[in-house]
Amino acid sequence: MVLHARIANDQSDDRGDLGTAPNLLERRFGQILLRHDAEDGIIWCYMDQKGRPSYTYELGAEIQEVHDWIARCAKPGASPELSGMRYFVGASKTPGIFNLGGDLRHFAANIRNRDLPAMRAYAETCTRMQYSHATGFGAPIITMALVQGDALGGGFEHALAFDLLVAERSARLGLPEIIFNLFPGMGAYSFLLRRVGRKMTEEFILGGKIYGAGELYDMGIVDILAEDGEGEATVIDYTRRNRSRFHAERAVYSARKASHPVSLDELLEITNIWAETAMHLTDADVRKMERLADAQERRIAKRMPRPV
Repeated sequence: MVLHARIANDQSDDRGDLGTAPNLLERRFGQILLRHDAEDGIIWCYMDQKGRPSYTYELGAEIQEVHDWIARCAKPGASPELSGMRYFVGASKTPGIFNLGGDLRHFAANIRNRDLPAMRAYAETCTRMQYSHATGFGAPIITMALVQGDALGGGFEHALAFDLLVAERSARLGLPEIIFNLFPGMGAYSFLLRRVGRKMTEEFILGGKIYGAGELYDMGIVDILAEDGEGEATVIDYTRRNRSRFHAERAVYSARKASHPVSLDELLEITNIWAETAMHLTDADVRKMERLADAQERRIAKRMPRPV
């Protein structure tokens, strides 16, 4: 896969004038939906997959295109209609699911084929997307993840990369990769470490427990706890209540990143460890991975309307 998000991910990019920003709000995507709430300065980016809600190359390519677009829009005069953009919110349109994590079918096939380069390529693509979220695409915005439903494995990692993690009370979040003898390698260690420290981070990863949003709010991992069905309203209310302090708030989050930076090199080094570890999985481990994918696909199939 081509890594589309070079602008947001590679601060050394010196290609000069990027030109005017295309209006992606007019684009019909296959994996995501975009919405611009001009009144509150919010760009909403919803994952909207028809199959298993996981991180596929197709989803990553569309999200990365949005990242590049926001980076372009942030340039002075590039996109006057988005000049009031202040927040980017990542969410999901799949009822009860934020995201179920990595593409387990893809992993299993690569492990069986001993294809380490393919695992590294997938991991690097996801990691660069994570870094882009963590750095706000180089734009003067605040990023927020809105979790309504399950955010498991890479889905939880994805949410951890944002400035603020908002979750509805019934949401479940966790890192279950240990069940098939692997660990979450796309940012979980780095982002959790900076929130809760080494001991709790390693307990999260090695324990494989799925937590309720309320538990994680009490631990300081979920920043804003919303009542069920009120996630979007809670985000909008937050932006309105804090409108007058937006610049100070964004500066605080920038200071957080400066004092405890997560570098792209760190994320890439860890994700290479993940890819190499995957090559040591046994056939029994891979079968567990495939059974989990089966179970997730059955869950999605039950939600799909039957043909008339």
